[in-house]
Amino acid sequence: MTGPLVLIEPYADRLGGHHQRTLVALARARPGSLVMTLNGVARDSATPLWDTRARVVVEPVGHTAAGLLAASRLVAGAAAIGRRLVRSRRWPDRLRRLPHQITLVARCLAEASALRTARSLQPDADAVVILTASEALHGAAALLGRQSHLRFVHEAVTAEDTFVRLLGRLAHRHEQHVIALYPTQDVADQLAHAFPDLPAVVRAFSVDDSLRLTDAEREGGRTAFGIPPTEAAVCLVGGWWPYKDIGVVDAAMNRLKEPLHLVVAGHPLDESVLARWRNLPLLSLHTVPGPSAECVLRLVYGAADAALVARHPGVGKESGLIMDAARLGVPLIVSDHDPVLTARLHDQRWALIFPAGDSDGLAQALHAVIRQPPERPGPEAPGLLGMWPAGKQADFLVRTFTALTAKESRC
Repeated sequence: MTGPLVLIEPYADRLGGHHQRTLVALARARPGSLVMTLNGVARDSATPLWDTRARVVVEPVGHTAAGLLAASRLVAGAAAIGRRLVRSRRWPDRLRRLPHQITLVARCLAEASALRTARSLQPDADAVVILTASEALHGAAALLGRQSHLRFVHEAVTAEDTFVRLLGRLAHRHEQHVIALYPTQDVADQLAHAFPDLPAVVRAFSVDDSLRLTDAEREGGRTAFGIPPTEAAVCLVGGWWPYKDIGVVDAAMNRLKEPLHLVVAGHPLDESVLARWRNLPLLSLHTVPGPSAECVLRLVYGAADAALVARHPGVGKESGLIMDAARLGVPLIVSDHDPVLTARLHDQRWALIFPAGDSDGLAQALHAVIRQPPERPGPEAPGLLGMWPAGKQADFLVRTFTALTAKESRC
């Protein structure tokens, strides 16, 4: 299986996260693939993507596809205005949710535009995949886009209200032209309740590109942040979103009894918390604010003896940061927020697990790293977490898409 894929990534214009890295790895695994990025490509991601010899398309093809994208942008603009209005006044909960419902419609229209363009440009693709798909209106996207496809749904952020649910019911039978790919069983369980008839498979999204950190990159990371090789360093990567427990990190930093370097990278960050950390006598803080290119993130990870991931209990979506640590060869300090993940990491000497929400437990883990850095995860670590090499992930997508289209031909 070596034919082209159609890879649709609505967020290719954004730096950071593991979406762009997976997009590039899959495009590299299948040269000649069609990559759809109708919102453009982030500057620092453009060269790696073009180096894959993919056919990159940033504009819709055809009047209908162009109209769908124009409608999507108009609806998205209305949603943005609505979010500003409900944030500044007291509104009933139903009205406060309305802008998010409108956003779901906008995302569906954008997906349909990309699917129609893909159908026009690459009708013989081995697989058509939306790498970051909306959590709603799955059948409507297939109906309006006139294209069967696979769709990675990373999390359930917004539940459907009455209007969006009605739109979904109108296109319900077209859900059979879609297979949802959920990165974890927890996400699958959440979405199965809302979409019991939607065909679905659990499959990790991140792929192993085998580009582990080199000794030169580790040395370069230490040099870039001015961290002596004999001093302990931990990195905290990614925006401080509500599912991350920055409060427990804050409390643990105040419990430090030995010196530690902390490299913080991402967006958004809380400047008031960073200001407190700068004043802690035993903590040396290094910050890389804003979304970062892959080359910068490799320096951040390279500088660290361990990567820190702290989430609230019950968060079960895939962590790109944990996957990054495994594929790059960086030890982990991680909360036990997800029982499935905790079971996989149990007894792994490169993973220090602390109870979610327990600042004393996190402080103990930090002191363990200060005293003796953990051993690095080996090349088997990505597979332990369910990650596959990009080539095998591409093969899986082809097999799954082929099964979908074969079922349609029998109907």
